Amino acid sequence: MPTMKSHYEALDGLRGTAALCVLMFHFWEMMVPDIAHNPMGHAFLAVDFFFALSGFVLGHAYDARLAPHAAPREALSLSGFFKRRLIRLHPMTLAALAISVTVYLLDPFVGDTQRIGEKISLAAFAGTIALSVLLLPTPNVPNSFGETHSLNGPCWTLFQEYIANVLYGVFGHRLTRRLHVGLCVLSAVALAWTAHHFNDLSHGWGWADFWAAPVRLACPFLAGLLVYRTGFRLSVPQPFVVLSLVLAVIFVAPQMGAWNGLFEAACVIVVFPLVLAAGAGVTRTDGAIGALCRFMGELSYPVYVVHYAFVYLFAHWNWNTHPAPARVALVAAGSQIGIVLLAYALLRWFDRPVRAWLTRKYAGPVPVSATVAEVNA
Repeated sequence: MPTMKSHYEALDGLRGTAALCVLMFHFWEMMVPDIAHNPMGHAFLAVDFFFALSGFVLGHAYDARLAPHAAPREALSLSGFFKRRLIRLHPMTLAALAISVTVYLLDPFVGDTQRIGEKISLAAFAGTIALSVLLLPTPNVPNSFGETHSLNGPCWTLFQEYIANVLYGVFGHRLTRRLHVGLCVLSAVALAWTAHHFNDLSHGWGWADFWAAPVRLACPFLAGLLVYRTGFRLSVPQPFVVLSLVLAVIFVAPQMGAWNGLFEAACVIVVFPLVLAAGAGVTRTDGAIGALCRFMGELSYPVYVVHYAFVYLFAHWNWNTHPAPARVALVAAGSQIGIVLLAYALLRWFDRPVRAWLTRKYAGPVPVSATVAEVNA
């Protein structure tokens, strides 16, 4: 019988930490538009950390199964890999789209600037929804920020994630060490140049700088995959707690003036791979911390993919009703708690059962050695 694959629970917990930081950052953006005064002014780097995690976890879950010499009971075809990735990612994407469209149509705080049929034709809106179902970039819609995925802004990262999955499935699992290291160096240089060019890395989500999205994807994804394949590990006591604090310190660090872009590039190129290596230094976390890590890991994706519709709703309410600061803070906190509760409900009563059904029907049984890794990939 195959042996159960090791599972890096601290990394699950760190995924949850990063998702919650993104949630808080987006609400702060709507209260403090000037990034220099945002108390979480670097928290968008959580996206780059997600990409690094993705590279590590894909390698852990699928490298051996896609290899030509994989044992028959473990081997996975390319089509089987793509099916599993779609089942893992797409159900929550569709649920989030349904929520986003509903909130967009019913938002009471945008006045007459969002009327379907006047400001945007019904056909154009339907076309935007159709593109969004496929996770493809969309035209702008009224009252959006020029995102490439205008009905659910964070889906720009999922589009990049799908690109990474395709490239990994077709080429990535066969990269030689020399080529892999070379690509890591080239992508790091491109990321550093991009960060220097803008003096930050908060780009790639909009049409104005769409080209930055694959740059932000390539470097951390390849680095995360390399950390897994080299077996590079660091020993850190209480890795979830310590490394969550490391991420938090990065996210709340002050702006660095003319060095800001290079600081952010250094976080992605140097610090995040070290965080991965330290998080993977322990394969199991016992007790309450371990249970918390597993829960936060599962909750991270629903929180991330569903939250932005409510960020828009909060922003329109704040900008158009001009409430007192204390009320703004209370509503922001309550909204974030509500989003987490909604994410948990979707995880428990939608995402888990739908993915289980789709796996049984279309992907077949998962080998014992891969079960935990693939469920959390």
